[in-house]
Amino acid sequence: MFAQAQSELSTVRDLLRFAVSRFGEAQLFFGHGSDNAWDEAAYLLLHTLHLPRDVLKPYLDARLTSEERAAVLKVIKRRIDERLPAAYLTREAWLGEYRFYVDERVIVPRSHIAELLHEQLSPWIEDPWAVRSVLDLCTGSACLAILAALAFPEASVDAVDLSTDALEVGARNVADYGLAARIRLLASDAFAAIARQRYDLIISNPPYVNADTMAELPEEYRREPELALASGEDGLDFVRIILHESAGHLNADGLLVVEIGNNREALETAFPETSFVWLDTSAGDQNVFLLRREDLPR
Repeated sequence: MFAQAQSELSTVRDLLRFAVSRFGEAQLFFGHGSDNAWDEAAYLLLHTLHLPRDVLKPYLDARLTSEERAAVLKVIKRRIDERLPAAYLTREAWLGEYRFYVDERVIVPRSHIAELLHEQLSPWIEDPWAVRSVLDLCTGSACLAILAALAFPEASVDAVDLSTDALEVGARNVADYGLAARIRLLASDAFAAIARQRYDLIISNPPYVNADTMAELPEEYRREPELALASGEDGLDFVRIILHESAGHLNADGLLVVEIGNNREALETAFPETSFVWLDTSAGDQNVFLLRREDLPR
């Protein structure tokens, strides 16, 4: 079928239709930047053809060279055969207007905390310039650490991860944004390497997938590092560490902001006496909580 496409299809419109058909036929899973076959196919075509990622219509009837057609068909075939998230094929992921390098050493950035940093965590932080120290725990590609540095111009940011492979990716992104003087990348198992450090703000998008969900993950998610996803039977193993230890790493009136996926009910059951503040994001108010230092469980 791909050989036939190489000889018979000629325009961007042709190849876009072909990709959507093949993605549907292969029953791909979408959830790493797009949620449907059309958007993912359009993104992969535009990226492969070195066209603006948000401008499709003017190019739909453009005819491709044989080399361009071959390149597009190759990336479509890899997406199907290898079940790789699109971000691993293009080596990039976007959070709003911000681009980050990614590869298989890190999960694909998709944290809802990015939206909150874009708003400088208003109204919970009244003066973004007064934030002087931030910790990004489980930093991965360092995307949230970078967004925090941009949101809080006077802050120094510690970006911590257990995976040294992930930190290599993070270092590349920090360098790309020219933030090496303000972001410190540290290999650490949770708070171990920063035992005496205190912060005005701790953010984290930690592992939070429970055992039942891990067993049923689509192949696309299985291409991501398991270390960055799995967190015990109920998905709260690492969140418990954060809740038990964060008070000792926050300044007076410091804030903790953590993303937990679909675990709100499990978390509130596990910590019934803790008054979690649930923050509104594009996904609703179920995914990200905020706590002040004085409200953390003792």
